[in-house]
Amino acid sequence: MKKLAAFLLLGLLSLGSSIPAMAQMRANGVPPSREERKAAKKQQKAQKKYAKAQQKAQKKMLKTERKGTKYPTRQI
Repeated sequence: MKKLAAFLLLGLLSLGSSIPAMAQMRANGVPPSREERKAAKKQQKAQKKYAKAQQKAQKKMLKTERKGTKYPTRQI
């Protein structure tokens, strides 16, 4: 489960940061319109929010895993 979450997070981050929204050009060389830039920015923001939530969930899972571990008592 951890590996799957890490793999998905890595994939989303690599796709989201591979091409910045402002640097994209259409096939005919015309820059994207304001609405297209706005939509791309909104999508990028949503991806970042999703990635942050995934990281938070992973940290919480690791914390509960650590807290649930019982060590044997020392016998002297």
